[in-house]
Amino acid sequence: MALFPSLPENAGLGDLLARHPGGMRPLMEWLDALLRGPSELTIGERELIAAYVSGLNACTFCHSSHLLYAELFGIAPGKLEALLEAPEKAPFGARLRPLLAYVEKLTRLPARLGQADVDAVLAAGWSEAALFDAVKICGAFSLMNRLVEGAGIRFDYATDPDALPNRDDPARHAHTYLDFANRLGL
Repeated sequence: MALFPSLPENAGLGDLLARHPGGMRPLMEWLDALLRGPSELTIGERELIAAYVSGLNACTFCHSSHLLYAELFGIAPGKLEALLEAPEKAPFGARLRPLLAYVEKLTRLPARLGQADVDAVLAAGWSEAALFDAVKICGAFSLMNRLVEGAGIRFDYATDPDALPNRDDPARHAHTYLDFANRLGL
């Protein structure tokens, strides 16, 4: 149930942004650039990071929607759940594991990040630019999680995956946030 009285009971992000549009278009453009723009990280990896941060923050709406996108863009079903349950045993390769560990630490204990964390990511073959892309996605979804949770948006795509239009067509999700903003008239 939404916490804001102006929102419907089973509100989604569109309901919140339509009701409170101020400043949201630039945010949607930035999210689109982060998740769909040029990056060393694949779209699937970026969506995985968005879903992972959202899962760590217990944001059901963002976690469930970005889990669907991560799977749509190539992340095998079940891998994110394994990561959330036991990060050290998650079925990700040696290259992705330190990047995900960095994102987890940045989400849970950001003041404890150190040079060793950066060095592990770089030693795994990622560039500093890729690491900063992961940092930006982590920060963006920490913000989005708070916007969504602060308004009480609890819609769960896991219980209604058909609510995500064209969910089996990656081409339809090339500019997800910008298209979303345009549909809302932001």
